[in-house]
Amino acid sequence: MAPGVIVLLLFAGLSEAAGRILPLVARRPGMSRTLVAGLLLPAGLVEGVVFALWPLTAWTLAELVLSSPPPGDGLTWTPRMVAPLMLSAVLAFPLLGPLLHLLLFVGVGAGLAGPLAAATGLGWWGAAGCVAAAGAGLGVAVEAVRRLVVRISASPAQEPVI
Repeated sequence: MAPGVIVLLLFAGLSEAAGRILPLVARRPGMSRTLVAGLLLPAGLVEGVVFALWPLTAWTLAELVLSSPPPGDGLTWTPRMVAPLMLSAVLAFPLLGPLLHLLLFVGVGAGLAGPLAAATGLGWWGAAGCVAAAGAGLGVAVEAVRRLVVRISASPAQEPVI
């Protein structure tokens, strides 16, 4: 993956994380800025990694669907494919349009389906199904981790029993 693509994915991840964390800060005015910054950077890295894994996961699902392994090394992001992802991450802020955010993710997925179909020999609809399943699976996994982190951070500290 090119360094420029990595930087774009990290910016998209950071923007996506900001769109998820800043509404929490707005609901809890007493949160320290240090804690917010401490949450934002690792969350941005995780989101960037999840974005980077989306084509790889779709490729793996396509390999499972096909009877023989597809030729090639796999599907990777290109600057042209990651630009709409960056835009959708910027629009992740809930007040700026979650429906538009979802539509852009669908557009990015459709953009991934074309190269996946060409590289694997699957039809466009089969490739789109692999991309959608990969995106949904990664989204559910990240949401589960988010909820776990919120549950852990919201629970009161327990006193040690002597």
